[in-house]
Amino acid sequence: MYYVVVFLVRIAMHIWFDLRFEGKEHVPRDRACIFASNHRSYADPVLVTLGGHGRFSFMAKSELFKNPLFSALIRWLGAFPVERGKGDTAAIDKAIGNVKRGINLLIFPEGTRSKDGTVGRGKAGVALIAARAGADVIPVGINFKGKLHFRSRIVVRIGEPIPAASLALEEGLSDRELLRSLKKHVMPPIMDGIRSLVDAPALPVQTEE
Repeated sequence: MYYVVVFLVRIAMHIWFDLRFEGKEHVPRDRACIFASNHRSYADPVLVTLGGHGRFSFMAKSELFKNPLFSALIRWLGAFPVERGKGDTAAIDKAIGNVKRGINLLIFPEGTRSKDGTVGRGKAGVALIAARAGADVIPVGINFKGKLHFRSRIVVRIGEPIPAASLALEEGLSDRELLRSLKKHVMPPIMDGIRSLVDAPALPVQTEE
């Protein structure tokens, strides 16, 4: 049923928007990955999911789970709650566990939507997930102008995977050393990868396979 819904949503998104994907060949089919994307709109989780393979999970702010019916729906789609700004270790553990069980994880390193389309700074919690999950990180850049509307042109660019080994952390680090290592060694390649995709020039229009 999940994949039937994804198929129907794919059709609807292509009808509503002028939607194209670049770099889908970079997505592995044999393992779960972490998809790290810039955040422009409420449609972003759907857009990134359509660019990947298999099931996805993603964090959503806890306020979205107050309505029982809506909570049940987004949980079925892979969402789980996170208390933003409170160091929610349970959400981090769940995110890492999902990846290790073979479920792709979608994360928005900035932690909030960008109002002007620029890519902001990444959060340490996201870097920790990437470092501890033992999965490749795939940078994603979502590109469109202004606010989304009917037939807005959206380009979703998918970059080459960042190997998990290059993001691994040393064991036995103190909290201070861990934070320093996350900021210095883990977050920069992820955020640089996203920015390069957001800022990349548009490719000639091609018919999507």
